Amino acid sequence: MNICVFLSAADLEPRYTEPARQFAELIGKGGHTLVWGGSDVGLMKVMADGVQEHGGRLVGVSVEFLAAKARKGADEMVIAADLAERKAELLARADAVVVMVGGTGTLDEATEILELKKHRLHTKPVVLLNTAGFYDGLKEQFQRMDAEGFLPLPLTDLVFFAEDGVAALAYLEENAGIV
Repeated sequence: MNICVFLSAADLEPRYTEPARQFAELIGKGGHTLVWGGSDVGLMKVMADGVQEHGGRLVGVSVEFLAAKARKGADEMVIAADLAERKAELLARADAVVVMVGGTGTLDEATEILELKKHRLHTKPVVLLNTAGFYDGLKEQFQRMDAEGFLPLPLTDLVFFAEDGVAALAYLEENAGIV
């Protein structure tokens, strides 16, 4: 399965990096491919290192203005012209999507993927990996949107909130239709 992971390129605390390493190991040992932003720094590097170390493939999609930070040892690396093209390429190459901890770029990617799914422009499973409760507030907001009628489909059809990588991967394997 090609798993697109949106996440930070920042160097983060162990409460975020250790769960990322564990999830990367699950992806790699499962024989899956990590489709990610292509960066070889921060949490993106942690994920890529872990997946590759445990036998998984790496497909990176960087962007021209970040190409200098692109990982050299990926199985495949695409350089997109801009962020919009990058997001489209990441989604096109994915069977499933996982949103991990990140900043405004990660939030932008997550909301675009969910908006596309809301309009049924893709049907790929989407997981928000809620490491250390990072997405508790966003989960609460989505639940409010659902309860107050702002979503045209049930929240459970839009996104799955996983507390750890084991739950995230189990959900993907059950819902992606690909093993």
